Amino acid sequence: MSKTSYDVDICIIGAGSAGLSVASGAAQLGRSVVLFEAEDMGGDCLNSGCVPSKALIAAGKHAHAFSSGEAFGVKPTKPTVNFETVKAHIKGIIDHIAPVDSQERFEGLGCTVIREFAKFKDENTVESETTEVKAKRFVIATGSRASAPPIPGLSETPYLTNENIFTIDTQPKHLLVIGAGPIGIELGQAFARLGTKVEIVDIAPPLGRSEPEHAKVLVEALEAEGITFHAPVKTKKIRKTKTGVAIDLEDGTILTGSHLLVAAGRAPSIGGLDLEKAGITFDRRGIDVTNSLRTTNKRVYAAGDVAKGMGGLTHAAGFHAGQLIRNFYFSPPFMGDRLGKANTVRMPAAIYAEPELASIGMTEAQAKEAGHNVRCVTWDFEENDRAIAERENHGGVKIVATTKGKILGGSIVGDGAGEIIHLLSVAMTNNIKISGLAQIISPYPTRSEAVKRAASSWYTETLFSERTRKLAGFLTKFH
Repeated sequence: MSKTSYDVDICIIGAGSAGLSVASGAAQLGRSVVLFEAEDMGGDCLNSGCVPSKALIAAGKHAHAFSSGEAFGVKPTKPTVNFETVKAHIKGIIDHIAPVDSQERFEGLGCTVIREFAKFKDENTVESETTEVKAKRFVIATGSRASAPPIPGLSETPYLTNENIFTIDTQPKHLLVIGAGPIGIELGQAFARLGTKVEIVDIAPPLGRSEPEHAKVLVEALEAEGITFHAPVKTKKIRKTKTGVAIDLEDGTILTGSHLLVAAGRAPSIGGLDLEKAGITFDRRGIDVTNSLRTTNKRVYAAGDVAKGMGGLTHAAGFHAGQLIRNFYFSPPFMGDRLGKANTVRMPAAIYAEPELASIGMTEAQAKEAGHNVRCVTWDFEENDRAIAERENHGGVKIVATTKGKILGGSIVGDGAGEIIHLLSVAMTNNIKISGLAQIISPYPTRSEAVKRAASSWYTETLFSERTRKLAGFLTKFH
């Protein structure tokens, strides 16, 4: 059987966040596009990641509200949770967003969408079961999958990941979670609020990449809601039991539960792509790329989670796509990798638990390790009137800067942190120093005012020093 052949401007493997954004941009610029996707359009984010997890978190938040209003004069009560309705809510949200990522929409934009697994035939050709494509450029955007740590017994024990937990038949009565990172924290709290008993296990301290004082605020909030952490601990063995699953810790502790969720990281989806045939260098961490996302094959680029050291976040994949479109169609060819770099130290991230924990750039420890002369400023929500009025005043803002006021990073923990981090993102993108943040006008009362307050505290000691007091006294004589 002969294959259908195409010769196009760009061929994309993977219809997730990165692949769809590249395809959309190229097609709307009139370029010929072939897009391969063997599984669901929209990738992990739409089907088993960002979208369903936030829908589940929203359900958990509504359930939690029943028991958290006593301080406001609202009598606490235990909510009745219908898990089938929760799942229908999650599916409904996915279905609502799905048309934006659908095959029909992209075919309407002019893309040729092929719902088959694709791999490289040689350095200049990608093929699937029925199709063969040659292109001026190729983009690998196959994303990542949940990975499983090498714990004895895990491979013989039934377990859940983010890829199937949203469609389980019944709500877990007792959920054991391997991994105290963002996924484990978010899903653990959501299920706990819906009535599941939750215990989280990790070999490292929870949220070890975050500012430690802010990670502590979030962990203590989850503990106050009844979630138990076993971290840092070493796991000796995981095993199936008659009623579910058991985790044997090396200290002799045995944890038993009805379900096990593995949320211990992700691995790039590169299996079966035959990258060797295309001269593309890779390893288990992903595909080697330059700052402009070019692989060792000059025709081929990698974007999103599959690009080694560059991905891990949906908005990073979107950023990659924008940089690729810019490089492909709006940059002088002679500039090469010097224009449109996709690596950045200003990529924000957020953990959508309650309280939220958002960060950008370097932590204080990372900045010091990098050799910077560091100065940090903070402002607690205990001193923020909006937070006080809402009785959600735990956490605060921390800004990491050089001693000359250049912002290197920041962290926010508290209600709405994922929204407030935009202020630091704008500042870092536009090279605005601490002085610029101190001059913004914030509406009162808002939580985001804490960013201005933190920045303004940079000048407190100088502004109200004995020297400036004398200067002010002297100048008043002339007014």
